[in-house]
Amino acid sequence: MGLYIETRIRATLDDLWARTQEPARHQRWDLRFTEIEYLPRAAGDPQRFRYATRLLPFVTIAGTGVSAGERERPDGTRTSALRFASPHPLSLLAEGSGYWRYVPDGDGVRFLTGYDYRPRWGAFGALADRLVLRPLMGWATAWSFDRLRLWLERGITPERALLNWLAELAVRALVVTLACTGLGLESLLLLLGPFAASTAYLCPLLLSVVVCLALFTAPLASTPAARRCLRTPPAHARAPRVLRSLENPR
Repeated sequence: MGLYIETRIRATLDDLWARTQEPARHQRWDLRFTEIEYLPRAAGDPQRFRYATRLLPFVTIAGTGVSAGERERPDGTRTSALRFASPHPLSLLAEGSGYWRYVPDGDGVRFLTGYDYRPRWGAFGALADRLVLRPLMGWATAWSFDRLRLWLERGITPERALLNWLAELAVRALVVTLACTGLGLESLLLLLGPFAASTAYLCPLLLSVVVCLALFTAPLASTPAARRCLRTPPAHARAPRVLRSLENPR
């Protein structure tokens, strides 16, 4: 698989399964989707679904997919696999496939995914995917996994987690902006008061330290962060067998 994300969540297997397999809950924490809807199916058939992502107020990219899960496995793990495709001409993702694994681990669950897709638009699409979309998809998946973790472990709803992230991002951007302008220097001199004249030569250094802290300090514990997830797959990682049984949804 082209992309791999893994996190560990202190929650029960049933709770994690419910918040990832129920469309109404899934779409709340997964940044990649705006809507997820199960489609009618006959008994015994794989579950078909429709998904949509709103890029702009009046631009929504939709697609369809098919999924199947193994809720009871001999080793105690669970697996969910899917194939998806989008006919929308603005969708760089033409078709793809992936899986989720749920691995009990002490008082929690290792939750991991592997997925890949085929971009459209020929050579231009391949370049855009490598430089922009693939890194963005990896980040969005990891960020969403951490938002899910906060929901299950600390009761921070996905909506509150997003507000926390936006607020922290705004504060960091404000600090960097002030530090890189005359306003930052003026504020620092005011804080130094009577020592301003003798320590003015240290101001550039202090402002540099402030910028570094704003840019590289670890996010708050209540703020979702992609950096908390593992992004490198183990050597033995492979797609589950159930994925091979799914047909392309197109």
